Amino acid sequence: MSIQPLLIAAAALFSIGIYGILVRRNAVMVLLSIELILNSVNINFVAFNAMLSDVFLNGQIFSIFIITIAAAEVGIGLAIVLMLFRNRETANINEFDLMKW
Repeated sequence: MSIQPLLIAAAALFSIGIYGILVRRNAVMVLLSIELILNSVNINFVAFNAMLSDVFLNGQIFSIFIITIAAAEVGIGLAIVLMLFRNRETANINEFDLMKW
């Protein structure tokens, strides 16, 4: 199997994630865009691991770490967004200026 379709899919996911971060103003949508970027990196790690036939499975191990970090990021990020939503009654990133003096 060729690695090119996997790299094209990963590049498309990465591009959609970057577009979502730059355009969206809803905090939950920005978190979802970050997840898309992390998933595109996972696809690249696994694809290059399969192509290089690494015996230690380094690409897959890094993918497991990224999935774990992404799960923690979602939990903490959504908790922060929910607390800000309770205080400000909005999920718009432009209106989160609680730490401005």
